[in-house]
Amino acid sequence: MALTKEEKQNLIKKYQIGKNDTGSPQVQIALTTARIKDLTEHLSKHKKDYHSRRGLLHIVGQRRRLIQYLERTDKISLKKVKKNLKLE
Repeated sequence: MALTKEEKQNLIKKYQIGKNDTGSPQVQIALTTARIKDLTEHLSKHKKDYHSRRGLLHIVGQRRRLIQYLERTDKISLKKVKKNLKLE
């Protein structure tokens, strides 16, 4: 099940930096984490859905690159995001 519009807006509001911020790394990490959780739940029910598994790996790689970027640029913000999303 995909994220609803309201869930997505709530995530954006929680992690945005400015008023109209929807594309900062913090917001993108939060959104990809939600998609990863959703896809892992789907894959636990549908074990042979290899196309979704490939998509999941792609999204995990995206999140990893975003985290690496944030680690280089803003470590304090990264710690906050990791703590809120319960990563690592």
